Amino acid sequence: MRLLCALLLVASTVHAQSRPRARDLGVPFDGTPGPLNAITDVAGVTVGHATIIKGEGKLVVGQGPVRTGVTAIFPRGATNGDPVLGGWFTLNGNGEMTGTTWLEESGFLAGPVMITNTHSVGVVRDAVIEWLVRKGFEFDWSLPIVAETWDGSLNDINGFHVTKQHAFAALDSARGGPVVEGSVGGGTGMICNQFKGGIGTASRRLPADRGGYTIGVLVQCNYGSRARLSIAGVPVGQEIPDLMPCYDSLPGTPLAGRHCLDADKGSIIIVIGTDAPLLPHQLKRIAKRAALGVGRLGGTGGNPSGDIFVAFSTANPGAAKPDANVSVTMLPNERIDPLFAATIQATEEAIVNAMVAAETMTGINGSCAPRSASTTAWSSRDGEAPVSLPAGGRWSLPDGGASPSRC
Repeated sequence: MRLLCALLLVASTVHAQSRPRARDLGVPFDGTPGPLNAITDVAGVTVGHATIIKGEGKLVVGQGPVRTGVTAIFPRGATNGDPVLGGWFTLNGNGEMTGTTWLEESGFLAGPVMITNTHSVGVVRDAVIEWLVRKGFEFDWSLPIVAETWDGSLNDINGFHVTKQHAFAALDSARGGPVVEGSVGGGTGMICNQFKGGIGTASRRLPADRGGYTIGVLVQCNYGSRARLSIAGVPVGQEIPDLMPCYDSLPGTPLAGRHCLDADKGSIIIVIGTDAPLLPHQLKRIAKRAALGVGRLGGTGGNPSGDIFVAFSTANPGAAKPDANVSVTMLPNERIDPLFAATIQATEEAIVNAMVAAETMTGINGSCAPRSASTTAWSSRDGEAPVSLPAGGRWSLPDGGASPSRC
């Protein structure tokens, strides 16, 4: 049978560049990626992580097990304090992204974008301000962008294990080049489409006749229903109904025993960078299009979900100068459609890359989130490999395909 796409071949190393990614395995994504296929393809953007993994077994609040961390994204690198133009959008608001009221009002994003777990937003926000002060950045006040998703299925989230030192480590480690994906940084304890999730990234580069601009996307993926998961138009999730994230209830409780999570709960944070000369209202439009990338994979922005997206442009340096009139360049709205398409495409691929990179992880009380697959290929039952389903057909694991890691 011809293969339509390979979902995952997980390598043992923790380095992103040593692991095959979804595109490497033949998943037929739309669009042309940049050289790194990462948000760092946008010149100047740097990314850093701090990851905390310790302990196992029964949850003891304040002691662990711990599966969490912090991710930092700098639009212009850690040493450049020049704000960027930005915009944001929320598909569903059961989540947090600090600093967005001033971003909406001013149109500028100053400093890094940080991502962590739900109960660590405050400490990370305060740490960013302290880090900026220590590095000699001058300002009267600061309203950092800090976003979150909930990792309490795997992590001792009420133990408050993220400290300012972890935020400092993420900030200090930010670099250009390949971005480590999967169970790292803020994505360490996250679950995506009921597989192990976390951090993923991708990029798209437009052809020269459309401006040659780059769109880069980084996601912290912690949302999604398995039943609705579709990759490259294939309803993958329908074929893997049994590999669910599971946990053990404590003995002696009414629900003692092994249980598996099947509810569509969780959130996704999406950070979009571009070198296209876009103004804040246009960047808000770009941020909105990330929702269509989520939708391609089956996401609906359900009631329990916090789906919050922020976009920035590294064009127009010096636009935030306070003491003189400033001239800026703006891409005409009539030429923005290719950037919309690029955002959708890169968002879709970044989410799949997050699942591809993430290893099976156990956490509190024996909870377990399985990796999405292991040397698993998808093909049609009749041996054909069209991009869409054959009439009346379904897709399944081919005979002899290796099974995904189980919890």
